[in-house]
Amino acid sequence: MTEPDASGSRQDDDAAPRVVGVGPWQGEWPAGERWDPELLREGDRRNVADQYRYWRMDAIIADLDSRRHAFHVAVENWEHDFNIGSVVRTANAFLAREVHIIGRRRWNRRGAMVTDRYQHVRHHASVAEFTAWARGEGLAVLAIDNVPGSQLLETFELPERCVLVFGQEGPGVSEALVAEADAVLAIEQFGSTRSINAGAAAAVTMHAWIRRHVFEQRPAPSSEVTKGAGA
Repeated sequence: MTEPDASGSRQDDDAAPRVVGVGPWQGEWPAGERWDPELLREGDRRNVADQYRYWRMDAIIADLDSRRHAFHVAVENWEHDFNIGSVVRTANAFLAREVHIIGRRRWNRRGAMVTDRYQHVRHHASVAEFTAWARGEGLAVLAIDNVPGSQLLETFELPERCVLVFGQEGPGVSEALVAEADAVLAIEQFGSTRSINAGAAAAVTMHAWIRRHVFEQRPAPSSEVTKGAGA
């Protein structure tokens, strides 16, 4: 079976997959320091937004730095958590100020899809070192975990300057970090499972910050929040 393409012609279902990116620059090269001669000559197949095609990496980072958001993201890495790469990739998508790795310095970068090249990542050897840094920067430390006493993320007034802290798959945020946090927040769930993937939790929480501080969507008071039928 074949499907018509945008021009009206048909293509076989087993046609070669679409090539990502763009080929060599056609015509006279643009002038300016941000352009990478090699990419202009060879083409740009990187995982970057179209607006950054043919840009040098340091030029992309400089542009991102000029408009990064005020929130930070931290992940505890005591057991070499494979979710960290996914968290870094999401932090890049939502333009977090920095990502902080607490515990082991090494982490699995595969899930980051090379976005760690454009995202500032800082290491802290211990919870004490991390929280001392956060206090010194005037950042609220918000742990994300569904432990007893946690508050609903959906109704919590997220501060603009904060660091969102995520634990590892399974054990969650450590007791040491929970004790140091300004607040512990939980994502409301409605199904049968106890928790969601750490990478997914990070994406949900970062997007909650974006909704509040980019789109100015204030959370509804707890009294106005209702669960699904049968709750």
